[in-house]
Amino acid sequence: MTLQRIEPEEAKRLLDEGEHVYLDVRSSGEFESGHVPGAINIPLLERSPAGPGMIENPDFLDQVEARFGKDDRIIVGCLRGGRSMKAAQLLIATGFTNVVDMRGGYDGEVDQAGNVTYPGWARRGLPTTTE
Repeated sequence: MTLQRIEPEEAKRLLDEGEHVYLDVRSSGEFESGHVPGAINIPLLERSPAGPGMIENPDFLDQVEARFGKDDRIIVGCLRGGRSMKAAQLLIATGFTNVVDMRGGYDGEVDQAGNVTYPGWARRGLPTTTE
């Protein structure tokens, strides 16, 4: 199965239909600062307690498998799109059958200078929450 990427508006439409869930793979701190309403946070990476940078969540797959069935319809998102693509590919490789990646993530894709090249969920004015 190849990874399908969808735009934030398509993700919102699918979530509004009620048959998809949004899996936010950002760190817990990023999630708490704002996220897609109804999103479930299972970080792929977390901030390193030893200093700057991120470390892998060694329990990521176990946590996803404990929360979701292999046939659940899952939209994966992160901050800019990189982590969610990696997480979605990992889920597909382990047998999840209905996984899509939301392009641009919560904030948006940026170029090397930090300019937004593809606005994400929040930058498109779609609903967000901190609850």
